[in-house]
Amino acid sequence: MEKLSRRKFFKVAGATAATGVASRTLGAEPHDAHDAHAAARAALRPDPHGDAYLFFNSQEARMIEALAQRLIPADENGPGALEAAVPRFIDRQLAGAWGAGERLYRSGPWEAGEETQGYQLPFTPSELFRTALRAMHEDAAQRWPGRGIAEATPDELDGYLGQLEQGHIALGPIPGQVFFESLLSMTVEGFFSDPVYGGNRDMAAWKMIGFPGAYATFYELVDQHGMLYTGSPVSLGDTGRGAIRLHPVPAAKASDREG
Repeated sequence: MEKLSRRKFFKVAGATAATGVASRTLGAEPHDAHDAHAAARAALRPDPHGDAYLFFNSQEARMIEALAQRLIPADENGPGALEAAVPRFIDRQLAGAWGAGERLYRSGPWEAGEETQGYQLPFTPSELFRTALRAMHEDAAQRWPGRGIAEATPDELDGYLGQLEQGHIALGPIPGQVFFESLLSMTVEGFFSDPVYGGNRDMAAWKMIGFPGAYATFYELVDQHGMLYTGSPVSLGDTGRGAIRLHPVPAAKASDREG
């Protein structure tokens, strides 16, 4: 069986908004990735001249950065979660109405449900993350004395995420598998979301998979067949509609690109 490349995976995940991926690490981390990660992490740090985290405290921010980096590491195909500002996306979501559980049913009873029933815990998303990260910090301190999640090696984090995914770790009252699925889902969403929500910095993920973005209408292009879209992605935050550029290509070539 042909090995699924990271780029092919992201094409599928980006097109279908997939959140359940089979692997924790989607590509090998290049030797020079450390410097790129350090630069991205510095850009995310609260400072007088930049955007401060709205929800995460310093310790939580470092943990989320380390975990997101392992879920989507940078490689030769493109940036990873840190470079795409995924932690900022997660932070903004948790700090807003969604994080407060604005549309969640909150009256109980809180009992373990069947797998088909979905989320059954009493925690809002923000409570879920805060409670799980606190328990994770305590657990990591016992596993790696003198270090924590942010100081763990890539291999250690991969193993830890694997145990969470398989439900072998409980984070206080939060089942590890529940937190892993929530974190993975938000990491993928942040990687592919419109940049106005804080992630997908510079529309890097869209450029990587060839997604045109949130263009308001393609009305003037619907009757132009066998053409290849070559414009830059457009964000909801763009004031203009952007330059739409089409290039004629043989129909077979166009279908090859779609596949």
